[in-house]
Amino acid sequence: METKTTPITTPVHPGSGTVGRHLARRLAQIGVHDVFSVPGDFNLTLLDELIADPELNSVGCCNELNAGYAADGYARARGVGACVVTFTVGGLSVINAIAGAYSENLPVICIVGGPNSNDFGTSLVLHHTIGLPDFTQELRCFQTVTCFQAVVNNLDGAHELIDTAISTALKESKPVYISISCNLPGIPHPTFAREPVPYFLSPKLSNQLGLEAAVEATADFLNKAVKPVLIGGPKLRVAKAQQAFIELADACGYPIAVMPSGKGLVPEHHPHFIGTYWGAVSTTFVGEVVESADAYVFVGPIFNDYSSVGYSLLIKKEKSIIVEPNRVTIANGPSYGWVFMADFLSALAKKLKRNTTAMENYRRIYVPPGMPLKRANDEPLRVNVLFKHVQDMIDGNTAVIAETGDSWFNCQKLRLPEGCGYEFQMQYGSIGWSVGATLGYAQAAKDKRVVAFIGDGSFQVTAQDVSTMIRCGQKNIIFLINNGGYTIEVEIHDGPYNVIKNWDYTGFVKAIHNNQGNCWTAKVRTEEELLDAIADATGDAYKDSLCFIEVILHKDDTSKELLEWGSRVSAANSRPPNPQ
Repeated sequence: METKTTPITTPVHPGSGTVGRHLARRLAQIGVHDVFSVPGDFNLTLLDELIADPELNSVGCCNELNAGYAADGYARARGVGACVVTFTVGGLSVINAIAGAYSENLPVICIVGGPNSNDFGTSLVLHHTIGLPDFTQELRCFQTVTCFQAVVNNLDGAHELIDTAISTALKESKPVYISISCNLPGIPHPTFAREPVPYFLSPKLSNQLGLEAAVEATADFLNKAVKPVLIGGPKLRVAKAQQAFIELADACGYPIAVMPSGKGLVPEHHPHFIGTYWGAVSTTFVGEVVESADAYVFVGPIFNDYSSVGYSLLIKKEKSIIVEPNRVTIANGPSYGWVFMADFLSALAKKLKRNTTAMENYRRIYVPPGMPLKRANDEPLRVNVLFKHVQDMIDGNTAVIAETGDSWFNCQKLRLPEGCGYEFQMQYGSIGWSVGATLGYAQAAKDKRVVAFIGDGSFQVTAQDVSTMIRCGQKNIIFLINNGGYTIEVEIHDGPYNVIKNWDYTGFVKAIHNNQGNCWTAKVRTEEELLDAIADATGDAYKDSLCFIEVILHKDDTSKELLEWGSRVSAANSRPPNPQ
């Protein structure tokens, strides 16, 4: 079988023959034009070399954690992201964000300025370490959350190490770690004296016989079913199979649902899209349709305790087709390996009989969502009223970022218009992620206006980098949901630790704005004030400003889905130990 290769064709320009310039060219070549950085004495020369490349911009962040979150958000919009930090104190600060990117299958290039090359193998004790003459602590930590690690302390092998790290990140769709000794970035070396030879990524090709067998067995299984359904999951992204999923959806006629962490990867304007399948907290009528089906195709699913609502899904293995990025499993067997998702979905689309029975059943039972209860004038704002108006303001020119918490559930109910982006971090669920992710996504997708929903508890973790958004001239709209603490934790297990000090959040943003850049804030307590704020934020006066809207809500005003989900997750967490 002939092996095809896919060249990275973005043109590169002559460099100055240093490892720093080579890394800069490689980043620009794969589509990274912004690196999110925090300076430290070990990475300063490296930063000089990176920003000397006219195609590369350094976005200085307030801390390493947010730089990592920003690289995560950038990768979601652009396909790959990068951050630059200093040795150990920076690396161990950014590692939580890199772990999150690993869990979400995002290729993030984490670059660290390392110790002087002369210090390796000596008994010297360096600052930024734990006081031992061992420089491998940071590397050992990163080995668990990256798919490749390159320690460049010798220029002779640097070219190959850097190229292998970057290509591995793209092939595996996982983060990688690159450490470059602080005395090396600006030294000319023969291996970098010429324009680098463009490197190639060999595509993953399905085993043809396995593919044919998997398609035949799956088609036989589904064509016998009476009311099959199709559910998209989060691994559609890593498999680059979104277009193939649409081909299958168009061909089969089945109802299309999405797992919660797959939202945004499946077109919600499709005529057969019915909503989110999330067990007991599914979109109305979706759980009933999926769980009553006699066959369900899960494409790229992740079944964890959160997505399964405390392991309470009413899904039976003998009715399931599970399509993973490189494997297809039919009911209780057989399972076909080295069958890649996009190949499989496209081939299956040609073999299925069209079956709209389950879609017709859904239309029979469907009742349109009700309107929120009538309110009195100046009545305190309710969360369901807030999101009714948010639905009206999003379109194909916006992208929604939902922070961990009740925003998960409220944003999940938004019907995304064609072209509207959507991101949240469900597998890792790190509170505060959305501030950095909003910064990074907006920097990568300048054609979209990012609309972010962040709870007050989460915001307090990472709030500083709103200042970076202002400095970068971003026009994001941030809804700060102020309901007095960690509401999602309250619904899982309440205690005094879930109450936080209330801030004047608009006052905080005004302070960091400091009359430099375009920024506008509003504090809303009623529906009338909300409508005025939305009109101002989207109108001509502030359409090019960062808009920060603090929404005051009652601490017990949560979605019904969070109430149900929280009780089930709590039950799963509090299961007694198994008998010894």
